[in-house]
Amino acid sequence: MSDSTTAATATTHVSAATDATQSTDAAYTRNERTTPTRYRDRATWEREAIHAILDSSYLCHLGFVADGAPVVLPTVYARVGDRLYVHGSTGSRPMRGAGADEGLPVCVTVTQVDGLVLTKSAFNHSVNFRSVVAHGIAHQVTDPEELAIALDALVDQVVPGRSGDVRRANAKELAATAVVRLVLDEVSAKTRDDGANDDEADLDLPHWSGVVPVRTAYGTPVPHSPATGPLPGYLRDLG
Repeated sequence: MSDSTTAATATTHVSAATDATQSTDAAYTRNERTTPTRYRDRATWEREAIHAILDSSYLCHLGFVADGAPVVLPTVYARVGDRLYVHGSTGSRPMRGAGADEGLPVCVTVTQVDGLVLTKSAFNHSVNFRSVVAHGIAHQVTDPEELAIALDALVDQVVPGRSGDVRRANAKELAATAVVRLVLDEVSAKTRDDGANDDEADLDLPHWSGVVPVRTAYGTPVPHSPATGPLPGYLRDLG
């Protein structure tokens, strides 16, 4: 079977599986675990808003408990429908734990910093941000078709269009790579997009206050060797 046929089959397979777990509701279910205790007005459970935050990044932090102690690891993720795929090594603790029949209880967080909020008092300093917190049971992806589409999604989450411009993983590489799946169910987003909130008593103080925007910037791609060929369009358009 060709790579293109495999990818097409995998896409159909995962799309069907995703549709089975994806509610038609416009928002995820709100419960005690997904409701923040502070600044609840900044929270949302709307699917569109949560997906937009997830799709704007590729670095997450995967939290779980190992040997009775909390562990938080940075790694790469991708969203496909209502499924979050998290990348790792077959020998890592979360991947081994997620391979058990009962899966692995996890908490996945994604945060984008948009601005530094500087106020006249040290106490009122803040950060403008967009964040998502997802709870659930992670399971290791073992189906070859789902794994193929998950790995392509992970590559494209970092650089859109890249999965179609690389050599596909061979058997040895696949044996060393693991992906876990977390179905988005207990999930919420929280954002701050506001100016400096100075206390009225501080307004006449001479200190500067305001917002310093924070943006991700991509530099000019540096080729590894002349054999890399011309710069692909998806890299020219990156960012």
